[in-house]
Amino acid sequence: MDFEMSMEQEILQRTVREFAEKEIRPVARELDEKEEFSIETCQAMGDLGLFGMFVDEAYGGQGMDYISYIISVEEIARVDGSHAATVAAGNSLGIGPIYYYGNEEQKKRYLPDLCSGRALWGFGLTEAGAGSDAGSPKTTAILEGDTWVVNGSKIFITNASAPITKGVTVLAKTGTREDGRTELSCILAEQDTPGFEAREMHGKMMWRSSNTSELFFDDCRIPRGNLLGTQGHGFHQMLETLDGGRLSIAAMGVGGAQGAFDLAKRYAMERVQFGRPIGSFQVNAFKLADMALEIEAARLLLYKACWLRDNNKSFSKLAAMAKLYASEVMGRVVNEAVQLHGGYGLMKEYEVERFYRDQKLLTIGEGTSEIQRLVIARLIGII
Repeated sequence: MDFEMSMEQEILQRTVREFAEKEIRPVARELDEKEEFSIETCQAMGDLGLFGMFVDEAYGGQGMDYISYIISVEEIARVDGSHAATVAAGNSLGIGPIYYYGNEEQKKRYLPDLCSGRALWGFGLTEAGAGSDAGSPKTTAILEGDTWVVNGSKIFITNASAPITKGVTVLAKTGTREDGRTELSCILAEQDTPGFEAREMHGKMMWRSSNTSELFFDDCRIPRGNLLGTQGHGFHQMLETLDGGRLSIAAMGVGGAQGAFDLAKRYAMERVQFGRPIGSFQVNAFKLADMALEIEAARLLLYKACWLRDNNKSFSKLAAMAKLYASEVMGRVVNEAVQLHGGYGLMKEYEVERFYRDQKLLTIGEGTSEIQRLVIARLIGII
């Protein structure tokens, strides 16, 4: 097995890391404090080619492999979770479904702007009563002639009301199957469609400069041609989308853990107590050693899952494993990173405080840790 990155991937990693350090780190704290989404940094990430990385160049994408995309998310997350969330959701949840399931007209209509970073797209899945039970939405889409009439609501949707958002993909009930189960389909709802309202959510503990929204549909009339893929295949599309999304969440876990580790290591070498750097005390040296160990294990698991995807092999099990492990590794790493900082780790002027808050979303979003364990148990034949 070859564990080396290609020359192109090494250049990409270095380029994204330099961008994150120069363009994102200087503004991350202020944006977090103001709970403000930055159009400027979003479009700068687009100019760097961070949107549509796995999309064919014919639609404005970069035509790269999936692991290159994951490396990029990891490097952004190493500096700031909010910007990493914008990239991860923009690619895996926004661009991905349209690219993989859209027809030619839909791809040509939406993907060029989305891949350039000039526009964003959301994925309307979660509802107030349908979180972990994502396959039981109450939002409905009834076909009347050549129009879908959509009613319902969504919540906690990333990139759905940013100033440059172009629309959202909506999972809705579109009928009843022959076996009596609910038929689910995905429909593309453009911003400014009458009856569709996206309201930005504030007061978040984490990802405060990422755009998060509630969506409301009140007799929203959407053209029949905005159906994504085949009617009734929405649940299948959702599951495959979440598989890819779990890889990007895992990348945020690995990158965020690495960022917190870097901060902790630097502080441990600079902070002097009892006449010596606190990192030289065995208790702290062992903390840092364990942190480095877990980060490396999480990264290897994630990269293997990406390798499976890039080679058209089944990757659902490892995607769930990587998401679960990397998100929980980041939780352990940021906890120890704050501990090493002592009282300073609780102050907003120290970046590790933001990493501590941002981590919590990773064990909840894209399927909770409990759901990941359920998914894994099913895939290994226990349940």
